[in-house]
Amino acid sequence: MQKTDFPFTRDLVLVGGGHSHALVLRKWGMNPLAGVRVTLINPGPTAPYSGMLPGFLAGHYQRSELDIDLIRLARFSGARVILGKASGLDQEKRLVSLECGQNIHFDIASIDVGITSKMPTLQGFSQHGTPAKPLHAFAYAWEQFRQKPGDAKVAVIGGGIAGVEIALAFAHALSIRQRDYKVTLIDAGSVVGSLRQSARTKLIAELQSYNIDILEHAKISEISALGVVLEGENLIPAGFVCGAAGAHPHSWLRSTGLDLNDGFIEVSSTLQSSNPSIFAVGDCAHMSESPRPKAGVFAVRQADTLFDNLRATLAENRRLKHHQPQKDYLKLISLGRKSALGDRFGVAFRGAAVWRWKNRIDQSFMSKFKNLPGTNQPEPPTECAAGLKAELGGPPLCGGCASKLGQPALEYALAQRSLFDRPDIRRLPGDDAAILCTGGVQQVISTDHLRAFVNDPIVMTKIAANHALGDIWSMGATPQVATATIILPRLSTALATRSLHEIMTTADHIFSEVGAVIAGGHSSQGSELTIGFTVVGTCDTAPITISGASPGQSLILTKPIGSGVLMAAEMSGLAEGDWVAFALEKMCQSQAQAARILGKAKAMTDVTGFGLAGHLMNICQASNVGADLNLEAVPTFPGAIELATQKIRSSLFLENKQVLPDTRSSPINDLLFDPQTAGGLLAAVEGDPAPILASLEAADYTAALIGRTTDKIGQISIC
Repeated sequence: MQKTDFPFTRDLVLVGGGHSHALVLRKWGMNPLAGVRVTLINPGPTAPYSGMLPGFLAGHYQRSELDIDLIRLARFSGARVILGKASGLDQEKRLVSLECGQNIHFDIASIDVGITSKMPTLQGFSQHGTPAKPLHAFAYAWEQFRQKPGDAKVAVIGGGIAGVEIALAFAHALSIRQRDYKVTLIDAGSVVGSLRQSARTKLIAELQSYNIDILEHAKISEISALGVVLEGENLIPAGFVCGAAGAHPHSWLRSTGLDLNDGFIEVSSTLQSSNPSIFAVGDCAHMSESPRPKAGVFAVRQADTLFDNLRATLAENRRLKHHQPQKDYLKLISLGRKSALGDRFGVAFRGAAVWRWKNRIDQSFMSKFKNLPGTNQPEPPTECAAGLKAELGGPPLCGGCASKLGQPALEYALAQRSLFDRPDIRRLPGDDAAILCTGGVQQVISTDHLRAFVNDPIVMTKIAANHALGDIWSMGATPQVATATIILPRLSTALATRSLHEIMTTADHIFSEVGAVIAGGHSSQGSELTIGFTVVGTCDTAPITISGASPGQSLILTKPIGSGVLMAAEMSGLAEGDWVAFALEKMCQSQAQAARILGKAKAMTDVTGFGLAGHLMNICQASNVGADLNLEAVPTFPGAIELATQKIRSSLFLENKQVLPDTRSSPINDLLFDPQTAGGLLAAVEGDPAPILASLEAADYTAALIGRTTDKIGQISIC
């Protein structure tokens, strides 16, 4: 979790992970402005680089090579990432609305959401066509089609530079797979009519070399399941139809109240919209004083001006810079094979050397985001207390459950308590919770809090709430009431109010969904964000504890393991954004339905800080049983094995391993001791486990039968 020596006083919200915003985040990481809290809103954890798209379509690059990892970039820059799609902006309230219903406050905002190639007015396109933008969905759809066997008929709508590059890439990719193909390029006007004649002639020759059919001045009436239907009912057969015609603005921009030009946000030379607190860059913006075509090169060149002007506006004490885009720019156009065409100032040239030149430029751009420094431990002073250097030599202190004390320390501390003897309180094995018996009603009470490991209070609230509810679910109880304990980092009053509102609104939604209410709580400010809840639930039947297992029962786990390793790697900038996003999504997943499905379990616990091995051992010791654990059946998070292979470990790993100290070290073995945050339920069930597993899978849980209990008391056999 990011620490700061200064309170945050202003919110900067970047809407969209386009090229300009990616570069701004990189520059921000190297030179942040004190007092500014940065938020990035983007639909996914990565942003594709459009310059390498034709190379990917042609088969020259792997899909992952196109992606800018926004989560890793945000960690470097100290920004929080909100994975969601913007759907509106309220200038008066200074709110960005998301499709999921969230509202994010801003003092200064910048919009870089790109464009779309969707064709809503073309009949049948939404059902049978694939727009070239957004790139994520397009790249996936093409890859699925490219891998199919047999003949391939493809149509590309739009004969601009992008359409030509795509058509050539399609033809090359299909030819190297030795598929009998036919690619048709369709345009309502002239193909690449914007280019000078020399470059246009060379491009037409390249299209002809791949036997690509060119249909100019064509009028399309609809897209059907069979292909493209032209006026006059002429059919162009196609199993894959790509829309690359024109640049269309996102529809939600029309509701912002900002001045627009044909749906695009008008900006001045300072890159400010009609509202000086809102900037816009990239393809979604229209530079009113110097209009330019929609091309990535302009977005890249805007980044320096945007960075300086955002800082100046947030500081309120500097003059803004004016951006003057170049009048002409070098066009490097991919030609399918590893060849490219260059065009500038009326001179056109092509060949393999031009492709190598283009590739160097693209790789140089992407290296800016791949070669980011990680998080280093602080260096101790020359003179320090004994043991300090050894303590700092381990992995950085993790957040979530991985930041908690290990089981030996906890057991020692709990053993020193005075024993109580109250008839209305029942102590439980493990001390995760207690049962209160009042007036014949059984209530389960538990408390938990988490040191934040992501900068987003909303995500941390979802995780912390579901984590605290874990003890209630694992005992078969129904949540009743909760209180919150919130520690905010140092913030101005306005930002503290915003953060507390986000946290409590999110928490209220989580608890109300399961029938509980938040009765109150406490808040304070400290060095970093910490969120906790005390939860009370009621039991209509005898609570499920960890002491009810017997030999021969099936062991079922409802979530993957490895979140501790992933979060430790993310802190150091070593985890891929897709891995982190998936893990966070699963940590936010409620166990309410899983608990109901496992309602007849004989013993149950939630897998959290002590790891899978530690919590399984707790069941074994409390129930006087042993366990056979099937390693191959244990589900793991994507990326966890890869990171464990690199010897990345959570800061609680070594203490957790003491439960089975002689276990041979290997990536999967080590994940057994990985502390989990908001982990799955671990249940011992009688009878046939198949119906239970089927119900869990139908409810979208990554559930697995991972072993069985045995009569070897306190022994866990790993096989």
